[in-house]
Parts: sequence; C-alpha cells; structure tokens
Amino acid sequence: MSEHLVRAKTIRAQLLASMADGEFRGCTRLPRESVLAEKLGISRTQLRDVLASLEREGFITRRHGVGTIINSHVLDVQTRMDIEVEFLDMIRQSGHKPAVAFVRVSDGTADEKVAGQLRIPVGEAIIRISRLCTADGKPAIYCEDIIPKALAKEGYTLKDFKQPIFHFLKQFCATIPYMDLTDVRPAFADAALGEIFQVPIGTPLLNMDEVDFDIDGEPVFCSNEYFVDGIFRLTVMRKKL
Repeated sequence: MSEHLVRAKTIRAQLLASMADGEFRGCTRLPRESVLAEKLGISRTQLRDVLASLEREGFITRRHGVGTIINSHVLDVQTRMDIEVEFLDMIRQSGHKPAVAFVRVSDGTADEKVAGQLRIPVGEAIIRISRLCTADGKPAIYCEDIIPKALAKEGYTLKDFKQPIFHFLKQFCATIPYMDLTDVRPAFADAALGEIFQVPIGTPLLNMDEVDFDIDGEPVFCSNEYFVDGIFRLTVMRKKL
C-alpha cells in the first residue's frame, strides 16, 4: 500500500474517532476545510479525498453553502454490512471480547462452484483456510476462505494465516482486494456447523457467500461466512441517488 493511501486511511480513522468519541462528538458540523486541514496537518486536496470517502460511506454530508454535516445517526451504528470490517473488530464493535478459537489450513481442489467463482478449472489446486472467531468465549463467526494455490508464492506457514486473510494476500499473493460481491442469505446449521457453533442442528444462521476481486476485476479469493444469531446487529446503509 502506498504511503499516500496509508496516510489517507490514518486521517480517515482519526476523523471518524473525533466525530464518534472525540472533540467533534455532539457537533452538527465539521470545521471549514481550511481550518480542518490545518488542524490535521494535511493539504486541502488531501482532506477533500478523505471527506469524499466519508461521504460515500454516509458518515458525513457536504452541502454547498451549509458545510460538512456530521451524520451522528450513522456514526452510532454498531456494525455496517456495507463496509468491510475485520471479524475481531466487528465483534469488538458489538460490545464483546473477541478471540480466535482456531485457524485450520488445508490443500484441496476446486469444485464446480469454487471454480466458477474464482474462474479456474474444476480440480485446480486451492488453499482452504477455516477460522472460528468467538465473542466472550462463545462461537460467533465461522469462515472458510479459499485461495487459488497458483496465486500464492511458497514459503508460508500456518502462522501466516493467523492474521486476517488480507495480510496473507498482500504478503504472499502480491494482491489487495479492491471490492467484493456478496450473496446474503439465511442458513441453518447442519451437523458440521452445529458442532462448530455448539448449537442444535437446524439453528438459524446468517450466511454471506463472498467473492473478492482485485482492481482489474480478477477474482482473488472466495469466502463462505456464517454468523450466529444474537450477537450482531448488522446494518446496511443505502443512499437514495
């Protein structure tokens, strides 16, 4: 990731924190761009890039002649499904103590569904990473990530999968996901998921079936995620265009 992008992410996080819990909490608007840019130690051009990102995500609204309005009702949302958040942060944002119960890695071959999602031949070698995250010690999220083995360079170990999948993709696949397409649907625990979540067979779950793409539109991995009920309040923000 370039130094410019890292800086922009840092400023974005700083502004979000200031609006949610810091000096701008309770304010209806942000200061003028010239004042805010000076306070943050960046140019107005850099600030406008950050503000544009925050506006796309609904945290602020910029209106000509009015200024930059802080949308406190959006800032107060615990977990946004339309914004990529790492699992442990999602659990933490929901008011629980996060942990990783296990990470399991195995080699396999692509079945018809995975081959279609990743645009690889059926039977192509894949890496499957299974991960169970807990909230206050209870199973909360189970995820299976699948990466084409041809995409990863050699030399990785189980330790390299302990962090979120995006770290592995950057270090060993030289790629960063740019966007994803996700099917969201209800699911029910079968025998395997019942054992993982420690719930009876037939217990309702939320399933997110995701494919991540690089900036050129090529799929880099697919993921099947399951969320147990009663821990998360997952919200989607949709802007009326």
